[in-house]
Amino acid sequence: MKRSGKTGQRLAAIFMMGCVVLNYPILFLFARQGEIAGIPLLFAYVFGAWSLLIGLMALVVERPRE
Repeated sequence: MKRSGKTGQRLAAIFMMGCVVLNYPILFLFARQGEIAGIPLLFAYVFGAWSLLIGLMALVVERPRE
């Protein structure tokens, strides 16, 4: 199966977004004392960002062909 150019471009954009949201300056913003539902703020952010990236990749890959 050959993927379209748009799919590759979208996956590359999601990868770049992942590099930004999981990079040190952004992570430092969440490295504070605090909890969300008993989970430290940094761990909640990393897990949430990671889940969002996986969800976006699934949407792009599983999208019907145009």
